[in-house]
This record gives sequence, C-alpha cells and structure tokens, in this order.
Amino acid sequence: MQFIDTHTHIYGEEFSEDRSAVIRRAIDAGAVSLLLPNVDEASIEPMLSLCRKFSDLCHPMMGLQPEELPADPAPLLQKMYDLLEANLSAPVTSECDVRFVAIGEVGIDLYWDASRRDEQIEVFRQEVEWAVKFQLPLVIHCRAAHRDLCDVLKPYADSLAGGIFHCFGGTEQEARELLEFPGFYLGIGGIVTFKKSTLPQVLSSAVPLSRILLETDAPYLTPVPYRGKRNEPAYIPYIINKLAEVYATTPAEVAHLTTINACRLFRIRQVP
Repeated sequence: MQFIDTHTHIYGEEFSEDRSAVIRRAIDAGAVSLLLPNVDEASIEPMLSLCRKFSDLCHPMMGLQPEELPADPAPLLQKMYDLLEANLSAPVTSECDVRFVAIGEVGIDLYWDASRRDEQIEVFRQEVEWAVKFQLPLVIHCRAAHRDLCDVLKPYADSLAGGIFHCFGGTEQEARELLEFPGFYLGIGGIVTFKKSTLPQVLSSAVPLSRILLETDAPYLTPVPYRGKRNEPAYIPYIINKLAEVYATTPAEVAHLTTINACRLFRIRQVP
C-alpha cells in the first residue's frame, strides 16, 4: 500500500537524532512522497537540505506560517518570493535538483492571539497572489478564522491552482463551504482517529473521499494508538484505516485515490 504524506515537518529539531530512521520507516510503511511545508526563516535551509538529500522522496513548499509572523514581515516575505522566483525559473540541473511544489504553510490563525489579525490577512493575501502568479497550489493553515479565510480566497478562486485546507477539523457547514473552492482538498490527519473527534461524522456527511488528502503534521497530532507521542509519516496507515471505516471501503482504495490526487495537485511523479 503506497501513500503520500502531504504535510510533514520532519526537517525539525524533533527529528535531529533519528531523521534517517524516520525516513526509512516511512518508506517501509509505504510512503512514496513526503511534502515539507516551510514555516519561518529558520526552517528554510533545513527543509531544503533534507529535500536535496532525499530528492526522490521529499518535496519542499515555501510560505510563512501565520503564527510565525515576525515584527516586520516584509523583508522575510521578499526573501521567500525571491527564492520562489529563482527556483521556479531555473533550469533543472544538478545544482537545482528540487522544486517548490506549493505555497505553504500559509493562512490565518486567530486561535491564541487576534491582535495582529489585519497583518495576518494582508500577508496571507500576498501569498495567495504568489500562488496565482506561479500557479502553485496553496497549503492553508486556518484556526478560528474561517470567515476571514474565505473572504480572502473568494476573489482569487477561479485563478488558483487548487490546494489543501490543512488539518481540517471543522463543522459540516465549514467543510461544504471550503469545498466550493475549485481544486481544493481537505487535509486529514490524526484527529480523525481521536475517540471524541466529530470529524468522522462530518466527513461521512459532507465530504466525498475524492476531496481528501492524507497528512501527519508530524511531529504533531499523532494518531491513535500513538497519541501523545511524536508523530511521523510511518503512522499514515492508521489514518488510512480509519478513513476506510468512515467511507466503508478498503484501506487500499483510500491510499490509491489519495495518492493519485496528491500527485495530480502537486505535479509530482505518479507512482506505478
């Protein structure tokens, strides 16, 4: 059974002591691609280094996670834009062996602190415009900001190359509204396995399996039976098994469909 983890932070310090073993376990579990979202300035080089080392497996994104907004985001945003432009315009050579596959992880997060709401919205709008310019999918982080998120996206809906609403855990109505955006999927991870999660009911009521992609958000949101421990891509099969229950189908069908969709969305090599 092959799968793609569309959101994993295995370049982080949480994996510094056993990163190679984590990657080996992911491959042994069936991973054919791991997609790595950027979060801030410090994460850029570790992410790119890992993607260069495992260029057949790991694919980078570029963006500023809303919780990591610096006091003045303008210089960092310019740096990120310049990296995107240089990377995507360069010929494919041994010196440029990885390509950004998405604008992410970007979005709006007002869960803990709404004091910089307007700044977050403006930064997100700018990153949405990057996605339009470069025709890359968006990987969107959103907490306590559903209405603001939709309001920013709607004017660009027909110009975007699709994307993922990362770590979805919202209501049936929110799911339906998000899936009105063409080419977008809901990123489903460990939350779907939690005992008190309402996500299984939301998915079965409002979300077709064809609009779902798999993710871990490792090292966070570890699925049952490892909840409370560090997450890693090798745990994706637990998410697959739960989704197979939700949709009354086989794990193989969940893995197959989500892999095809991820390859199409991110324009990465499709596995046999």
